[in-house]
Amino acid sequence: MVLVKKEMIKEIPALHLAKQDIWDEKLPLIIFVHGFTSVKERNLHVAYMLAEKGYRVILPEALLHGERSENLNELELTLRFWSIVKNTIHEIETIKDEMVKQGLVDSERMGLAGTSMGGIITLGAFAKYPWIKTAVSLMGDPAYVDFAKLQINKLQKVVKELPFTEEELQNEFEGLKAYDPTQKLSDWNVRPLMFWHGQQDPTVPYNSAYSFYKKLKPLYKQANVELSFHLEEKAVHVVTLYAVNETVKWFEKHL
Repeated sequence: MVLVKKEMIKEIPALHLAKQDIWDEKLPLIIFVHGFTSVKERNLHVAYMLAEKGYRVILPEALLHGERSENLNELELTLRFWSIVKNTIHEIETIKDEMVKQGLVDSERMGLAGTSMGGIITLGAFAKYPWIKTAVSLMGDPAYVDFAKLQINKLQKVVKELPFTEEELQNEFEGLKAYDPTQKLSDWNVRPLMFWHGQQDPTVPYNSAYSFYKKLKPLYKQANVELSFHLEEKAVHVVTLYAVNETVKWFEKHL
């Protein structure tokens, strides 16, 4: 039987899943991050499948989402998008530290995954934290600065005036560089990494992730470490059952 417990990890609301008969043991940890305007409960199906395989799974609630909502509309949330991303990257380490402190996880076997915004967060955290042994990005974009500029271009078509100056905008782009995985190729820490994307995705186009994947390939080939990109021809901005199954298989193989 898989248990699902609602917990507060420090100030972070989360769902905590593991098999009942091994709940108190040190288990490999997977943190799974939800997407923009979504909630942690939306990923319970994949968390359950992972927990059945013997993993401890944590589904955190991102800032301004779900239980942490401040009733912002989608535009207001969009303007806070990168604050949410950066905050969650830091909270991932908080969650890991707390699980280690409680003696509930194998510190040598910790993985990370996420969908859409969660995939973007996954790639940033994977670049930042060497303790993440393997990761899966579902519909994520690693090029933070480029994606932020794409968001601004879209916003300018629907909003008469953006609530920040050009100087503030450029400062935000500059600040994102410290988190942007594509800025860190020269010192990239090679560990197993899987991408999944829908070829017809209009929200987070696959091209950026695929370009990054191609740049990483020589590093992974030289180190003889697995790097994978799954591109589903007819899929849009929705994680398919195939993607979920491949995610579970990936962690079984690499964690």
